[in-house]
Amino acid sequence: MDVIVDFCVVPMGVGVSVSEYVAACQRVLAEAGLKTQLHAYGTNIEGEWDKVFAAVKRCHEVIHEMGAPRITATLKIGTRTDRKQSMNDKIESVQRKLL
Repeated sequence: MDVIVDFCVVPMGVGVSVSEYVAACQRVLAEAGLKTQLHAYGTNIEGEWDKVFAAVKRCHEVIHEMGAPRITATLKIGTRTDRKQSMNDKIESVQRKLL
């Protein structure tokens, strides 16, 4: 099953800036071969369910290995069975309505 996920990971106990940890997670997602769109407060991820969630788990593992004692994360998960839909499809649908 394909899934589109909005993933926001926040390491705790590492100071104010978390960009180093977000960058490490971005590398994990890229290595997993997933399509992603980084945004100001998270990352959209598109792919096969098991592959996406294995990468999310790996992000947690890597961030803990970097020294973060605690992580809080939020996930928004969307699936469809009526047709295939990509992140770009969703964005383009809204953009067409703005014209």
